[in-house]
Amino acid sequence: MTSERTRSRRLYERALRVMPGGASRNTILRKPHPLYVVRGEGCRVYDVEGVERIDFANNMASLIHGHAHPEIVDAVSQQLGRGTAFTLGTEREIEYAEHMVGRVGSFDKIRFVNSGTEAVMGCLKASRAFTGRPKIAKVEGAYHGLYDFAEISQTAQPATWGDPRRPTSVPVAYGTPRGVLEDVIIIPFNDPERAVEILDDRADEIACVLVDPVPHRVGLIPVEQEFVRTLRDWTETNGSLLVYDEVITLRVAYGGAQEQHGVRPDLTAMGKMIGGGFPVGAIAGRGEVMDVMDPLAPTVLFPHSGTFSANPITMTAGHTAMRLYTPDAIRRINALAERARRQIEDAIRVAGVTACVTGGGSMLRVHFKPEPPREYRAAYMASHEARMLGAFLDYLFDNGIVLINTGTIMLSTVMTEYEIDTLSEAMLGGFRKAGELSP
Repeated sequence: MTSERTRSRRLYERALRVMPGGASRNTILRKPHPLYVVRGEGCRVYDVEGVERIDFANNMASLIHGHAHPEIVDAVSQQLGRGTAFTLGTEREIEYAEHMVGRVGSFDKIRFVNSGTEAVMGCLKASRAFTGRPKIAKVEGAYHGLYDFAEISQTAQPATWGDPRRPTSVPVAYGTPRGVLEDVIIIPFNDPERAVEILDDRADEIACVLVDPVPHRVGLIPVEQEFVRTLRDWTETNGSLLVYDEVITLRVAYGGAQEQHGVRPDLTAMGKMIGGGFPVGAIAGRGEVMDVMDPLAPTVLFPHSGTFSANPITMTAGHTAMRLYTPDAIRRINALAERARRQIEDAIRVAGVTACVTGGGSMLRVHFKPEPPREYRAAYMASHEARMLGAFLDYLFDNGIVLINTGTIMLSTVMTEYEIDTLSEAMLGGFRKAGELSP
């Protein structure tokens, strides 16, 4: 153990006594132990040892404006003095709902919840309630949170994933009921022909098709226009719903990634950045579908509520964050991402390492592969790739750069060209380090 990590080591020893694995979320874990943050400011974080790092993870893409943005801090501070949660409604919820419905073309109505997981869960339950059908279809490898039906096959491996023409429904958690596996249909990403063949087999049982337009766990690969257009046509023809998971991808454009495809999903799940740094989720979409949650209907098809849903702290922070996320801010952050992509590709060439970059909008991901993958099986990491990624991430972390542990970069609006150039310079060293492990 190095002396500069003594305080973090001691904190982790305490944590191990009271939490499984010493944490409430696995993403903080590092070897030999996690490091603990004291504060964040702008695009930088400072740990208990006093080390400063540039934060390109941004709490798993949830901090679109970085840490402690002054306008968000001020707005939330004012609301804190008025109260944090009530059994009565607040105007903050209505104001924010009006903003979001006016922002995204497919949103007729919206309901706020407390996480992306809950938002996806709500979308799937609403789809079943609206269609009266039991099954959902989702993309192999896609992460959609903790809900049983949404998490199937997100960790599928070569030993378990089955025939590519008919991917196997693979559980994530031990004890997942057999019925869940039977009610989740797995389709390959960006392969419209095979997807339709699979969907056609259960056409009259499928309530919805769930798609992330730039799925992180699949490889941060943008959805291809033909694929999403085919799914839209199939769902309309067969009486199913198309559900978008834009928990991460809403940042891509002012109206979310769906704005770029010219496709209007029936429902959209959101989370992360729309909370302005606070826990949040939202379900939005076509009015008649959203109305399955209407408690004033003669028959309520999907009773829905939540103690902290639409609490005024989150509504205030989220509305402030989204008002700041203007078309100009989006153009600027996406341009920074393009600068980063060009420089990272230059660093790959200079280092002479086998690697490539995927992503969309203000999101990028490094793969230790010769060509950008198009789907989950092609993106799956071989053992030597995992070792190279580990060495790469450790080098960056030790040189003041924080990425998501998949090799993913999530920019924030407070970054400048200086941070991008600093990232690229560190990456050149990281690629050289990783190249030492190349087979």
